[in-house]
Amino acid sequence: MQRHSGGYGAAAPTGGGPDPRRVRLAALAGVVVAVLALPLAMASAGPAGGARSPAVRAAAPADDRPPAPRRSPLRLGLGLMTAARCGPELSSPDGVEAQTCVLTQGEETWARTYYRNATGDALNSALTLMGPGGRAVQMNCAVDAADDPGACETPREHMAGDPGAYSAVAEFARSDDGPLLLRSGSNSGRRQAG
Repeated sequence: MQRHSGGYGAAAPTGGGPDPRRVRLAALAGVVVAVLALPLAMASAGPAGGARSPAVRAAAPADDRPPAPRRSPLRLGLGLMTAARCGPELSSPDGVEAQTCVLTQGEETWARTYYRNATGDALNSALTLMGPGGRAVQMNCAVDAADDPGACETPREHMAGDPGAYSAVAEFARSDDGPLLLRSGSNSGRRQAG
């Protein structure tokens, strides 16, 4: 009886060429080695961002000047920096508190008012962003009767001109035709970054 060394069901290679099973095994081993070597190659490359190794740093000429700052005035961490120009925090004797801001991020601007309603009644709020050339955007917001802090904001607009040319006003009333309880504006000129 003739025996084959390839195991059960193995066919002998024909024509003297390489055994297809060995080719597949070699290819699989190559993929495994590549997958295992990739993390090691990345770890030995060092941190991202072009940091140089100590040997390269030592070979660089000594310079006591601080590195030049990079030009990215609108970038802060993960995204564009948002600048806020907010008015004072105001409160009414009726129990409404509000602060209104004009926000700028890149080439966009919008208005936001932060509020707290301790009146015990639901209120209406109208927030208006006013820009150069008589442009205005208004947002009407329902203010719940809860005493929790809330916010209302206008849609973002493409800025036309200087950010300082924009202002915002928020008005709070018990109903659309009711008496005004509080008017809050972004007129203080105090700037914040966030």
